[in-house]
Amino acid sequence: MVLDLVLIGLAITLEPLPLMAFVLVVASARGVWKGLVFILSWLACLTLVIAIVLVLTGGEPPPPRSPPSTAALAAKLFIGVSLVLYGEHRRRRRGGLRGRRPGSGPTGPEPSASPSASLTSHMDHSTVWSAAGLAVLLQPWGLVAAGATTVVEADTSHFTTWLALVGFCVLATASLLAVELYVVFAPTAARARLLRLRAWLAAHQEQALVTLCLLLGFWLVGRSLYQLTS
Repeated sequence: MVLDLVLIGLAITLEPLPLMAFVLVVASARGVWKGLVFILSWLACLTLVIAIVLVLTGGEPPPPRSPPSTAALAAKLFIGVSLVLYGEHRRRRRGGLRGRRPGSGPTGPEPSASPSASLTSHMDHSTVWSAAGLAVLLQPWGLVAAGATTVVEADTSHFTTWLALVGFCVLATASLLAVELYVVFAPTAARARLLRLRAWLAAHQEQALVTLCLLLGFWLVGRSLYQLTS
C-alpha cells in the first residue's frame, strides 16, 4: 500500500495543470492568502476522500478475494487502463500536432501577446473563494480515485498506516507547498521566476502528462492484475 501511495502522490504533485494554475494564483494580488486557501481546499479534498474510504471500510482492510477487495482491485485496474488509454491518446495527439507546420492551424499564427500577463491580471481581481473553488476543479480526480482504491487496504489499528496516509497528503501537495513557501520568503523574485516556470510548464505539459499517465497506468494495471491472480 505504501509504495502505491508514494507513486500516486508523486503523480498528483507533478501534475502540471494544477501547478500552472497555482502559479498564477500566488503571482496575483494577495497571492499568499489565495495560495494558502488553494492549498487548504486541495488538502480538504484529499482528506475527505480518505475519510470516506475509511468510514466505508471501518478502518480495516477487507479479506483477500472477498467481494469488497475484488471490487477495489477491479476499480484500480479500470483506473490504470483508463490512464494508459488517456496517455496514449495524448501521445498520439501530441505527435499529430507536432507534424503540423507553424501557423497552418485553423486559427492561424499564434498571437504575440503573452497570455500569462492577461491571466495574472484576471487573477488579481479574483477572491480567495475563487482560489478554493479552483483547487477543487483542478484536483486530478482520476489520480485521487486511484489513491482511494489503495486506501481500501489501510489498517488504521497501526500507527504506521496513519503516517502513510498523512505522508500521502503531504506528498500530493508538496509542489504547491514549495511554491507557496517560495512566495512567502522571496516575494520580490518569486513573481517573475514563477511566471517563467509556468511558461516552461506550458511548453512541456503534454510530455509530462503522457509520461505520468503511462507510467502510473501501467503500474496500476500490473499491480492490480498481480493481486487479482495471486
